[in-house]
Amino acid sequence: MHLAAAHRLAVLHELEEGIDNHFTVTVPGRDDCYLILPFGLHWSEARASDMIVFDESGSTLEGEGVVELSAQCIHAPIHRICGVRVVLHTHQPWALALNMLKDNRLLPANQTAAFFHGHIAYDDNYTGTADSLEEGERLARLMGDKQMVFMKNHGVIVTGNTIAQAYKRLYKLERVCRTQVLAMSTGRPLAVLSDDIVAQVQGPSDNDRHPRAERERLYFEAMMRVLDRELPGYAD
Repeated sequence: MHLAAAHRLAVLHELEEGIDNHFTVTVPGRDDCYLILPFGLHWSEARASDMIVFDESGSTLEGEGVVELSAQCIHAPIHRICGVRVVLHTHQPWALALNMLKDNRLLPANQTAAFFHGHIAYDDNYTGTADSLEEGERLARLMGDKQMVFMKNHGVIVTGNTIAQAYKRLYKLERVCRTQVLAMSTGRPLAVLSDDIVAQVQGPSDNDRHPRAERERLYFEAMMRVLDRELPGYAD
């Protein structure tokens, strides 16, 4: 249900490209097969019952439909090598706009951007469309222990332990990319936060009433309530 909700939320938040790009999550209790929306369905019509299970060979193990080639080649190796449960790949416009620049680094120039500092790997050489598992393995090695990859001239990859965590990262990432591009468009210097302030922002707070995992859960539950009003049916 959460995977279908994430697809529909991406439509509401203008992070999608119709039937292209891909979100995957490992099948509960397994680490060698993955849930995905079959290729050809628009993300706005994603339902829990539509999801298929595929493996690294690209075979459909459960459900009806097929996995798109680049989804197989990018996602399966990242799941296997990095050990992450959720992998989200999009060409969302503001992140892509930043990745079209020669210097595409996301700078910790505001509080939200500070949370991302040090957690992004940068792939500075676009190698074309992903049509082999070797490309996913290359991206996985590049990612290492980071949470995200900025793909020059291409898009972004965001990972997480839960769909709520990964989707919140994806959504927030698009917003901070937008604010950076907008600030850069003024032609005036950015006020980048110091390393000490970034560390303070990223560190735990003894006074925080809501631990980060709870914030992610509450965020995604709130977003699903929006879907229930705006684009219902994802749980079918």
